[in-house]
Amino acid sequence: MRTPLVALFLAAATLSAQAQLSPEAEAKINALAEKTLHDTGVPSASVAIAQNGKLVYAHAFGLANVAPARPATAQMAYPIGSISKQFTAQAALLLAQDGKLSIDDPVAKYFPNLTRAKDVTLRNLMTMTSGYQDFAPQDYIIPAWLKPTTPLAIVQEWATKPLDFEPGSEWQYSNTNYVLLGLILEKVSGEPLSKLVHERVLAPLGISDQVFNTYTDRQKLQVTGYVSNALAPVRVQPLEANGWYFGDGDLAMTASTLITWDLGILNQKLLSPASYKQFETPFVYTNGKPSTYGLGVFVHQANGHPMLEHSGEVGGYVAENMLFPDDKIAITVLTNQVASEAASEIGHQISLELIPTLRKTPPAETADTLAPTLKTLLPQLQNGTIDTTSLTPDTIAYFSPETLADFKSTLAPLGALKEVTRTRSGLRGGMTFGLYKAAFANGTLTLTTYLTPEGKIEQLLIIGKE
Repeated sequence: MRTPLVALFLAAATLSAQAQLSPEAEAKINALAEKTLHDTGVPSASVAIAQNGKLVYAHAFGLANVAPARPATAQMAYPIGSISKQFTAQAALLLAQDGKLSIDDPVAKYFPNLTRAKDVTLRNLMTMTSGYQDFAPQDYIIPAWLKPTTPLAIVQEWATKPLDFEPGSEWQYSNTNYVLLGLILEKVSGEPLSKLVHERVLAPLGISDQVFNTYTDRQKLQVTGYVSNALAPVRVQPLEANGWYFGDGDLAMTASTLITWDLGILNQKLLSPASYKQFETPFVYTNGKPSTYGLGVFVHQANGHPMLEHSGEVGGYVAENMLFPDDKIAITVLTNQVASEAASEIGHQISLELIPTLRKTPPAETADTLAPTLKTLLPQLQNGTIDTTSLTPDTIAYFSPETLADFKSTLAPLGALKEVTRTRSGLRGGMTFGLYKAAFANGTLTLTTYLTPEGKIEQLLIIGKE
């Protein structure tokens, strides 16, 4: 069982909004946010909504800090993780409008010594079609991330590896792309990336003073980040060391500030119409088929409703941001527990409340090779042990005695394992991501995994229980 502490201290703190939802809609959204926190054990969520060009809802639920208990408020900033990428993308588009670069420039123009630099373009970086591997696909903190690094060191290590595919032929999410893009923008502009973003991207929208760097300004965070090992009570999760996120996941702000950013997109306040069109247009692969990713943002059609979406995750925090241009709606959810689906679940449920006709089509599945191994490992974890033969060094480090005890306390009461079924998969960081359901005699768990090309498990996390 998860800790009941969140349920005991659930509280809603409200930021005065420019307009309001109907009382019925607000009551339903309050209830679904509270229920999601209760069911997942995530300590807090800050939620903001815009309709028809105005902020109509801004509430925070739960605890910004668990012990001692401190309620979250809508005025508190959270890290937004990879949602930061669209800020960097729009900075690049502004420089393109100035004639200082073209997003079709080859990387070789700026970093000629990187892998296939003549064949990879800035557009490939921005649309995740470069083939450069992701340096940070995991949903937990690996030991390397606790040691400081630099953006250049990341690029020199990860963008000098062989490409995972021919540039433009496939899609693979990669933070490496945006670290490299950030370094290129510094070269082109002649100023630090943070200054460029604050002066050119944030200031015109009136939010420059409301946004800060999660890492270099970490003392400004009033919301504590947490982790739950196998649904055990939450533990404080330290942030990654400085230097790991740069242009790809380093910004922090309140939910309502992120909504102001969203309104800038919906109302096209910052870029030219042509640049916004590029921002929101999915990349077309070399085989002529469209992807579902524009310039730092996913582009979907949800049952006929255009949708721009991105999530974000850094140590201790998960964020979700959804825009529906035709419906003039934006939804932001910020939470303070890593490797949790609470932010996306709250955002999805709100979208269905405000746009009831939305539906998603599940992606096609590929052959599953990991389920048999999971059927062996999960019973071991019920006993507080694990055979490390199939694990990478990072995963071995994750399964400390403390983590094994948390897994045992969660899994042991569930009884015999019945079945393990994969429900979703995809490629990231040169590995295969998997979302699994593990059915036990007394309940069903949701798991996430990463499998290396060598068949080793780089991630095995429990993120939910039915």
